[in-house]
Amino acid sequence: HLVPDIPRNAEPRTGLSMGEHAAVTARKRGITRAAQDELAAASHQRLAAAYERGFMDDLVVPYAGLTRDQNLRPGSTVERLGRLKPVFGVAGGGATMTAGNSTPLTDGAAVVLLGSDEWAAGRGLEPMAHLVACETAAVDFVHGDVAGGEDGLLMAPAYAVPRMLERAGLGLDDFDFVEVHEAFASQVLATLAAWEKRGLGTVDRERLNVAGSSLATGHPFAATGARIVATLAKLLAERGRPGRGLISICAAGGQGVTAILERQEA
Repeated sequence: HLVPDIPRNAEPRTGLSMGEHAAVTARKRGITRAAQDELAAASHQRLAAAYERGFMDDLVVPYAGLTRDQNLRPGSTVERLGRLKPVFGVAGGGATMTAGNSTPLTDGAAVVLLGSDEWAAGRGLEPMAHLVACETAAVDFVHGDVAGGEDGLLMAPAYAVPRMLERAGLGLDDFDFVEVHEAFASQVLATLAAWEKRGLGTVDRERLNVAGSSLATGHPFAATGARIVATLAKLLAERGRPGRGLISICAAGGQGVTAILERQEA
């Protein structure tokens, strides 16, 4: 009998999973278990609150009886997350990454309608936000994670965001919302630290992933980007006044994609 090989969730050039790559970065940058669990708990609590206040009602389409992301754990706390055993980076000692502070692989789909103001007006549609800037970057993660170099697999946004902000003439303080894809809590914290090291300053945690993110929703590959764009667009639209949001997404292959959304008028 012919049995197909089950695809591995691993980088072809290294054979390591994203989690193992992220564990290298976490260890190298001194990201603590406590900080990771705190970020993960906040993601679940904020997504739960977003559902409770009805924010997700027109963002999530019910299907087959499901009305909420099944990965969501509303009762998540730092204490409960602290009971979980590490699952990544265990062989190296001092492991800090668990199933609780890492996003699970999930199934899902997302869609964003992108068009010009003229196209929308001709169809009676009101834009929720405008895409005003974007930037991409890539890092040599093979030499970074395997040979002890500077850059880890998921650290490309550390380069893309500074370039984009410099071109736009903006700083982190100019954003009402900051949406960072939570592939792993450690990767988010490493990215924030890298931005600070590059002189961008610190991100106000009250503006970071205010409706929860991938640690709570799960991470269906390719759909996560559209989910984040849709969430940020609605956050901007519901404020009733002009605003600006930053998107930062790490990806396989050492890639990073970043963007700026603006709500230019109430």
